[in-house]
Amino acid sequence: MGNFSKKNPMHSNWGSACSDSDWGFGNDSRFGHDSRFGHDSKFDSHSKCKKSCKVCKSDDDSVCDCNFKAPARQLAAPLNSDCVLVNSVVGSKAVQKVAEATLPFTAFTPAIPAGSTIVSVSVLPNLAGVTRNTTIIRDKVVNIGLIPVTITVTFLAPGSTTPATATLTTSLPFQEHTDFPGACPEDTVIEPPLVVEGIFAQPGVPVIGPTGLVTPNAILVKIVLRTTITVTRPVIVDKHGGICDVNERRCETITTPPTNTLAAP
Repeated sequence: MGNFSKKNPMHSNWGSACSDSDWGFGNDSRFGHDSRFGHDSKFDSHSKCKKSCKVCKSDDDSVCDCNFKAPARQLAAPLNSDCVLVNSVVGSKAVQKVAEATLPFTAFTPAIPAGSTIVSVSVLPNLAGVTRNTTIIRDKVVNIGLIPVTITVTFLAPGSTTPATATLTTSLPFQEHTDFPGACPEDTVIEPPLVVEGIFAQPGVPVIGPTGLVTPNAILVKIVLRTTITVTRPVIVDKHGGICDVNERRCETITTPPTNTLAAP
């Protein structure tokens, strides 16, 4: 046992993983007066670190009380206010928009002969190519846009029994104005992608021809779209829950400011 001394190689420059008593030198107040050797003087392989921490592979975890704390995150600059800026919801509504146009037979390729019988109309909208322009006026949201479509018409020309097809790639305009009481021009509109609710086609719609003659050689195409419009407004909230608008005059109508010439003193 002479090798188990204070100079024991098991001690590193960082200190021993076990206390002196764990190596058989004295008692450790952590573990009581347990001896490293039994009465039969045999060295127990489990007694080398009988009640030490996990470093010594003991089954007794209760003696390890490690509290690890991450360093506090330092802010780049201290905050000088306990108020926060949030978006207040002025309103949110599910709305429908209607895109439609009357398309003459001559707009298709090849041109549909006048007097043809329309067998079927297929309308394929391109939602990824939708163009929307949204404007807020006092108490209303105005939305105008275009939706690209590809229209395929199957028809029977006069006197023919063999169906033929004609196509047209164009854009259908849509517009909608939605009442939003309390909405102001400086508010923000959030609108998710449009969803198609229905597609309708009506052949035989009257159209004015090149000579000014009204004929039924046209097709009315209509697409009903659905979306949700949400109007938000930035406001300041203090620690007591008080709310104030970032711009208290956002709903005032901006006109040319008055100019006055005051009398000289």
